[in-house]
Amino acid sequence: MSGGVRRGLADFTCRVLQATLPPALRSWGWAIRCETAAIPDDSQALLFALQSARGLLPSAVTPRLLHPSAALIGAVALGVVYMAIAGAPTRYLGINLGALFVGLAMLALFPGAGVSGRICGARTIAAMAGALLATPLLGDKVDGIGRWVSLSGVSVQPSLILLPFMLVAFARERNRTSTMGMVVAAAALAIQPDRAMAGMLAAGLAVLMVMRPDRFVISAFAASVAGFAVTLARADALPEAPYVDGILLSALRVHWAAGAAASGGSVLLLFPAIAGYYRDPAKRATFAVFGAAWLALILAAAFGTYPTPVVGYGGSAIIGYTLSILALPKLMTDPVPPVAGIAEQPITPLSDQRLSVVLA
Repeated sequence: MSGGVRRGLADFTCRVLQATLPPALRSWGWAIRCETAAIPDDSQALLFALQSARGLLPSAVTPRLLHPSAALIGAVALGVVYMAIAGAPTRYLGINLGALFVGLAMLALFPGAGVSGRICGARTIAAMAGALLATPLLGDKVDGIGRWVSLSGVSVQPSLILLPFMLVAFARERNRTSTMGMVVAAAALAIQPDRAMAGMLAAGLAVLMVMRPDRFVISAFAASVAGFAVTLARADALPEAPYVDGILLSALRVHWAAGAAASGGSVLLLFPAIAGYYRDPAKRATFAVFGAAWLALILAAAFGTYPTPVVGYGGSAIIGYTLSILALPKLMTDPVPPVAGIAEQPITPLSDQRLSVVLA
């Protein structure tokens, strides 16, 4: 390999590193590029650039992998892989990818996870509870079960869209209005009935009661347990829908790769809760509620005829997961000290001529 090629690879590595690093670390990338250009030996310069990239790239990639949107994208992608292997209609794949596009557009409106307290406020919870109560009264029914609403010929499940958001929002703001909203939601799920979503509500509130007990949480949890008990007493036996219900076990019978994709996608859904729990101790309760809610739904889908969230066919869970991400507090990251004398420099692509001037 000629010296010119080695020098070119060293500079290319530095450029990629500088472009990949988050703003807090770009001063390091700028410094590494200057240092690489100052090394006279081409082989040593390339080795230095590669070693620097190996040391800093994990710091560049980790924040992006920890962002909740990465879990959403990964889970939907693995779900599409599962459905493709299992022979699902192409339209199913398109609907899930379309829901992902809508979800990413929603996330783009709020850079970084975490929306304002006004959006996650008590009035929002109350309004969503009213929508859940209206679902069994005005929505579509199958064998006496009313969980769905038809929008332009597309059947959506409001509880799967709204309830995860409501749980995370309630963990952030608890008062009389938000508590009444959770009580109404528990009643709505009992009327539908929806055993899986009632279990999700009870599981999320149980975690919150353990970690942040107060009179509002106790009241909401008591209502959720009562609602869940009603769903257990009522008949809730719908025929299994292909590519929707029970896919975590059936996927393994299709192909090991399909099973791995379905299981891996389900595990990814819990990553935001794990990352937030360990990286933001002050808001652990909120992240724990998020994790408990989605874990409960995954378990319900594994052992009953209930929709497998995000991984299975259906856009409701994808939109619901997106909304619950938006309700999460913004994930805290560890501050990175700037390089002395470098942080104040403008972070822009440098030409070879400008590098020479800087070094001089």
